[in-house]
Formats: sequence, structure tokens, C-alpha cells
Amino acid sequence: MDEAQLRKLLSRVKRGELSLDAGVRTLAGGGVAELPFATLDVDRPRRQGYPEVVYGAGKTAEQLVAIVQRMSQEKAPVLVTRIDEDKAEALAAAFPRGEHNAMARAFAIRRKVPRAGRVAVVTAGTSDLPVAEEAALTAELLGCEILRVVDVGVAGIHRLLRRRHEIGDCDAVVVCAGMEGALPTAVAGLVGAPVVAVPTSIGYGANLGGIAALLGMLNSCAPNVAVVNIDNGFGGGFYAALVARRARRNRR
Repeated sequence: MDEAQLRKLLSRVKRGELSLDAGVRTLAGGGVAELPFATLDVDRPRRQGYPEVVYGAGKTAEQLVAIVQRMSQEKAPVLVTRIDEDKAEALAAAFPRGEHNAMARAFAIRRKVPRAGRVAVVTAGTSDLPVAEEAALTAELLGCEILRVVDVGVAGIHRLLRRRHEIGDCDAVVVCAGMEGALPTAVAGLVGAPVVAVPTSIGYGANLGGIAALLGMLNSCAPNVAVVNIDNGFGGGFYAALVARRARRNRR
């Protein structure tokens, strides 16, 4: 940690944004917090402007509670993704001010963060909503205003056309689609914003669990499309939020 970073850390402690104990732990631990089963990157908000996100699948409820307890000390938003109902109940009991978003399969503790622009989250069908809601919640926790546009797939393209101006006014767009995965290309052809395509595992046999949609998006002829992994709503929302944050900063 250089002098400028040290001054920033001490200023946060002085203003009450960071507890004295958390400041000491940051200095002593080199920006990490050691738990018996995890090494948390508590320095990430300072380095990159956003906190570490917890992937809930494969972790026990007890581990998640301990991780969130430690991360909550940093006064930054906390997001736990891919949790089932049992883990959600344990987190809600331990952290009453948090919220369980059942559609997104996530648990979040909100904090005040700088505004970061506007992100549209668009779905081809209602079945894509769990992935889309994960994207929306992620971007929202990073300070974005969210426009949700649901069930506007290419099988009824007129549904998309009537919303194109709203979508185009956003700083970035996340498009979640399964089946053949054509919607991101259609959206990208209508707007001048960056489009983050999220293939979903929704579809019949030849969809191959989202691989068909993934390949379709990777082969998009629209130059403003970037693609994340299958069902990775978190990744799509996160990337779009970074774009929106930069766009808002440039408008100042």
C-alpha cells in the first residue's frame, strides 16, 4: 500500500466510513481477510471501485453467513449469487436488513453508492427472467438505474420495436435469450449502445443447454455485441454496470 492509498484508508476511518478494527485488519492483512474456508479480497473496493461478490453454490449456509458477516464490516454492498431457499433463509435470519431476490436466486445487502448510469435488461422470454434478474440486481447494486424489458423475443419482433427508443436511451444493454439466441443481434441493430449478450439454457433438445444460443451470439453480425457465458447474468450485469459508470462519468 503506497502513501496515497494509506491516506485514503485512514481518511475513511476518520470519517467513520470504515471501522477502526476493519482499518487495522486491512493494514495488517494486506487487503485480505482470512477465514478458515475463504480468503476475502476486502481491498477490492479501493482498487477497482466495487466489492467482491460471493458465489453461493457449493458453500454451506454457515460459510455464507460467516463470509457476509465479515464483508458487511467494509460498508460496501454485499451480493451473494446462486443460493437456494435454505441458504436464503439462513442469510435473512442473520442479516435482517438484507433482501432475498428469489427470482435472481440471490441475497443482497444494499449500501449507498455513487450513481452509475442507466442499464436496460432485456429478455427474449419470461423463462429467461431468473438470469435477467441476476443481471439487473447486480447492476443495481453497483449504482445503476435499471430498465426492465421482458418477453420481447424475435418471434414477435413488433414487441421489441415498440420499446427500442427506451432501450436506446440507456448507457448499456444486457440481453438474455435462449433458444436460437437471436435477440441480442436484433437489439444491437436498433441501438447505439454496447450490448452484453447472455445466452440462457432455455430451449428444447438441440439448444444443448444454451450452447446453441451461445454460438449464435458469438457469431453475431452486429459489431456492438459482447458475449458472456451461459446463464451468467451476474457477469452480464456487472460488465454493463462498468460501461454505464464510465458513460455517466464522461457526461459530467
